[in-house]
Amino acid sequence: MLSAILVAAGSSQRMGFDKLFATIAGEPVITHAIRAFDQAISVSEIIVVAREDRHDQIQKINRDAGFKKLRSIVPGGERRQDSVRAGLDRVERGAKYVAVHDAARPLTTPEQIERAFEQCRVHGAAALAQPVNDTLKRADADLFVTGSVDRHQLYAMQTPQIFDRDLIDDAYRAVYTQGIWITDEVSAVERLGHKIALVLDDDFNFKITYPRDLPVAEFILRDRARDSQFGRR
Repeated sequence: MLSAILVAAGSSQRMGFDKLFATIAGEPVITHAIRAFDQAISVSEIIVVAREDRHDQIQKINRDAGFKKLRSIVPGGERRQDSVRAGLDRVERGAKYVAVHDAARPLTTPEQIERAFEQCRVHGAAALAQPVNDTLKRADADLFVTGSVDRHQLYAMQTPQIFDRDLIDDAYRAVYTQGIWITDEVSAVERLGHKIALVLDDDFNFKITYPRDLPVAEFILRDRARDSQFGRR
């Protein structure tokens, strides 16, 4: 029913090392991301798009964790959108919906996936998002403030982003036909004039970007494990 593409082909330049294989709560970051989709009831297959030099390592993770739904590991492209397109090319023919997720988001839960999928089935497109709460400023090249940005109705996009299969295929076809550069799938679908439902996230789901993010993610995962152990979730 729902095919999931996990994008794991980035260079991790801001981290200085491959963040997807950094250990948090006893397992690599990517393991936590895969597990959420493996446990989500609606997900029928998982496709991981990764650098070729990491394929053997991901295969080992798959065996050690005993995942049931990881079907393919495919080479990534130069840009994120190239990696997503490579994943779309491997989605099973009968899939009706496609989820795209950043493998660097290890805190995503099966519940978050199901909430987004529920809205996708109603609207054809849905994505997790959070309202922007910080004060936003514009700055010049020298980092001097030049003005303010009204944060009213501004949302920080997250993943998973989930779409009707035909819709995301059409959106990506348009991206490459028109030679457009995009940073997420919502941007591609927007260009078709299709509305995307935002699913407000009520839990942690940040992307591992800097080394400081790792201990925070570790704390959250261990806290969730304790809550689960004592029946608090």
